Amino acid sequence: MTTTLYGIPNCDTVRKARRWLDDAGITYTFHDLRVDGVDKRLVAGWIDARGWETVVNRRSTSWKALDPELRETMDAGTAIAAILDAPTLVKRPVLVAGDTVEFGFTAARYAELLG
Repeated sequence: MTTTLYGIPNCDTVRKARRWLDDAGITYTFHDLRVDGVDKRLVAGWIDARGWETVVNRRSTSWKALDPELRETMDAGTAIAAILDAPTLVKRPVLVAGDTVEFGFTAARYAELLG
């Protein structure tokens, strides 16, 4: 099973997730959202699977920097466009392990998903 962790290196929650994966001996690829970006198909798949409300981090500074009208009228289509423009809008980290996509980090949930 291929495992990829999407995030930004200086995010505390991403660091916790990376430490957990390393301590558990799980091999994964780290995808830096700022440096590597994301593509439309990937983001659309996440939003189709989990809904834009789960994918977008509405507590982030990126969210707060959006035009208030855009925040109030956000839907799946505008969320995709906003994330492509500012990938740090994604709730981090994003763990993709096989067909599983998990947003955010808790050790218990990662243990449940990855054994």
